[in-house]
Amino acid sequence: MGAEQLYQQFITDIQNTHWYEYIAVFSGIASVWYSRKENILVYPVGLINTIIYVYISFKGNLFGEAGVNFYYTVMSIIGWYMWLKKDAQKETVLHITSSNKKDWLQQISFFLFFYISIFLILTYFKKQFYYGVIPWADAFASATAFTGMWLMTKKKVESWYWWIATNIASIPLYFVKHYVFTSVYYVVLLVMAVAGLFEWMKKQKLNNT
Repeated sequence: MGAEQLYQQFITDIQNTHWYEYIAVFSGIASVWYSRKENILVYPVGLINTIIYVYISFKGNLFGEAGVNFYYTVMSIIGWYMWLKKDAQKETVLHITSSNKKDWLQQISFFLFFYISIFLILTYFKKQFYYGVIPWADAFASATAFTGMWLMTKKKVESWYWWIATNIASIPLYFVKHYVFTSVYYVVLLVMAVAGLFEWMKKQKLNNT
């Protein structure tokens, strides 16, 4: 596909973007912004985004992404609770921390489990029902997102590494499915994820001083 064809697809798909996709995109950007600021609004605002994207992903035969957004919805409720949790002195229990070697092994194992599981399921779907499925790409974007969301509920700095990987994979994935506005959305999220990484690293250092 040449540059002119890519441009024409972009213009056509933007014109065909539904109103609910705009709401999902802007609520998602706001949610990531709140996450960078370690603000509890990341979760209620994020729920708007994830619920809409469950629908969008099913409609586009992106079943791994649909599963991710359902998972986001559940984990947003759990994270909301964990971020609000306070001790007997009414101090916040959860603080931004970095992963140790054991944490990294858990993260990689978590990622591999979901990647292999989702890949095998989507490969079966592709052969039997939905020929538009892209198993390896959808599984990678899904598994990295599962890992990132899990770590974000624990306020781990490394959650941003996994979000960066998710965003990089999702940009072309949604573009080829003609959700161009969502593809652009992931470009914005990629930039915000890099900024979020540095911001959380800075906060983590301040917490240790």
